[in-house]
Amino acid sequence: MKIKSADSLKDFFDRKVEQYNQPSFIKDDPICVPHHFSKKQDIEIAGFFASIFAWGNRTTIIQKSFELMQLMDNEPHQFCLHHSDKDLKLLLHFKHRTFNTTDLLYFIAFLKFHFSEHDSLELAFMRSATDDMEMRLTHFHNYFFSLPDAPPRTKKHIATPFKGSSCKRLNMFLRWMVRKDKCGVDFGIWKKIKPSELICPIDLHVARVAKRFQLLDRNQMDWQAAIELTNYLCELDPKDPVKYDFALFGLGVIEKY
Repeated sequence: MKIKSADSLKDFFDRKVEQYNQPSFIKDDPICVPHHFSKKQDIEIAGFFASIFAWGNRTTIIQKSFELMQLMDNEPHQFCLHHSDKDLKLLLHFKHRTFNTTDLLYFIAFLKFHFSEHDSLELAFMRSATDDMEMRLTHFHNYFFSLPDAPPRTKKHIATPFKGSSCKRLNMFLRWMVRKDKCGVDFGIWKKIKPSELICPIDLHVARVAKRFQLLDRNQMDWQAAIELTNYLCELDPKDPVKYDFALFGLGVIEKY
């Protein structure tokens, strides 16, 4: 499709956002996992695991996420806070791709540590003195692995801009928690982080579409690429640039642009 001007490009992407930012989007996307819950902390924990598992086949991601929630008796907040050693033994055979029992047990240990002191996971992303998302994600990574004996192998599952990662899965999780509109896909249950501060999740599909529409020049799919893309999307909507993730994802994954 040929887009002639910036205004027509915005109109095109706005239509695609409207097309894909719909309740029908939920059932085939990992965001369906936190939508299974109503308690804020359950939404946060279910969403966090679903986003961390979100690489590869979406059907498998959703199946493995629900499998873990079932092992937690579909009360992930209560499980993380009050599990017994016997409860943890039920998790010993859980695995999703390279995410194994060692990783899962550390994740649960961190979530118990955090939720024993705080009522929301949002505060884990508020440890930076600035509203710069690069610093927030870097501080989150440091905080997440601040417990004694954090397994070195587990660090690969929590990305950080400090190492140049695009942090696609964390940015997707933040979109779920922060964005709020009338469409009901994203939750908007976090209020301290503004939608304007979010960074667009970027993967191979999104990058391909962004390059096709000349929204992205950078070849390397890293943190700087995510910033470059988000800066362009801010020109389309400075208050809510990451809503265009729906358009880019839909064009790339569903329409195969």
